[in-house]
Amino acid sequence: MALPPLDDAAIVIRGEAADWRAAVRLAGAALARTGAATPAYADQMVRMIDEHGPYAVISPGLALAHARPGPDVLTDGLSVVTLAEPVAFGHPQNDPVRVVLGLAVATPAQHLSYIADLANAFNDSDTTERLAAADDADAVRAILAG
Repeated sequence: MALPPLDDAAIVIRGEAADWRAAVRLAGAALARTGAATPAYADQMVRMIDEHGPYAVISPGLALAHARPGPDVLTDGLSVVTLAEPVAFGHPQNDPVRVVLGLAVATPAQHLSYIADLANAFNDSDTTERLAAADDADAVRAILAG
């Protein structure tokens, strides 16, 4: 299984976020712009981190924001937000975050497949830094494609 398509509307370059909640909401808004999720999905992603801590920070500088499949997920989708200034999520090793991925998955069965595909995209330890430095949506897509 491949990652969901990454439309221009799903990519935010050098987004401005005062804190991790704002950064996650940027990723959620991008998912909503593509039709993958409702605007309320961003609040679900924030709630998951509020409840479970900074688990979404999966490697240095990289957060994978997502929530459970539910009525706010309309179809599978992925968003990529690079931040103008990094933000802290409260992770002891991997803060600050410069890149936030937003993931919306319509069914639980697909969740693990997408996580595995994302892990493969980030096998190269400099992928996060390359994304953070990307100047446009085409560069982001090229980096994630490998």
